[in-house]
Amino acid sequence: MGMPIRPRRSVLYMPGSNARALEKAKSLAADSLIFDLEDAVAPDAKEEARRLVIAAVAGGGYGRREILIRVNGLATPWGRDDIIAAAKSGADGILVPKTESPDMMRQVEGIMVEAGAPSDLALWAMIETPRGVLAVEAVAGATPRLAGLIMGTSDLAKDLHCAHTRDRLPMLHALGRCLLAARAFDLTILDGVHLDLADDEGLAFACRQGLEMGFDGKTLIHPKTIDAANRIFAPSEEDLAWSRRIIAAHADAESSGRGVVVVDGRLVENLHVINARRLVALAERIELMDDVRPL
Repeated sequence: MGMPIRPRRSVLYMPGSNARALEKAKSLAADSLIFDLEDAVAPDAKEEARRLVIAAVAGGGYGRREILIRVNGLATPWGRDDIIAAAKSGADGILVPKTESPDMMRQVEGIMVEAGAPSDLALWAMIETPRGVLAVEAVAGATPRLAGLIMGTSDLAKDLHCAHTRDRLPMLHALGRCLLAARAFDLTILDGVHLDLADDEGLAFACRQGLEMGFDGKTLIHPKTIDAANRIFAPSEEDLAWSRRIIAAHADAESSGRGVVVVDGRLVENLHVINARRLVALAERIELMDDVRPL
């Protein structure tokens, strides 16, 4: 979609049926919020949750945070109405659960457009089933509205019958395949949740692993995990200092007609400068996000 870079270090699920949680989200330092109408909401509370979420988005007060609404699937009794309501809610995006085909994304997009969705309302796809992983390349190219992929590692582990281990070796193939698809189509990709809220060390390990693999941020299920995700997925001071040095050095080299330059014994080419500029731009946007007060 050609969207400008924005921080998505911490992306917190909020149960749509909990009005207090939706209000509390206004004071949390998460970069993005997912107002959930699906897994976090009991069947008999679906319609009330939809009403609460739409009212919360309309009421505003979330500052610079990105707001996504996770709708129920189209095969459920609530999915179509969720999409219609979200289409003109003022949210930044609609998150489609258990995405398994490009046709599924295009069908949701058709309902959005028919409901009057603005052209900048993004679509997001949850990849959380074996079929979704196998179809991820086609899903990633389904529509220009698609802004990103979100891994649903809990459901994926269940379907794979694999252990949800600390190092996640049983899921590395699936995670890597989805990362390749996201980067091939210039999409954001977010890692799955860490379930053990008492395991701070395990959360930090999972965030570092996700960062090293190439994920843009981590989905979260509790506010206490926001700080760790924000810290680990942010560019370090060391990385920023190096990035600024090589940007300046490469600019000097180009002005002298040279395409490469050596900084501290390391060869610097344009590809390194592109990534350095990305990190600096991300850090600048993070500074804007640090003020969690509503705009």
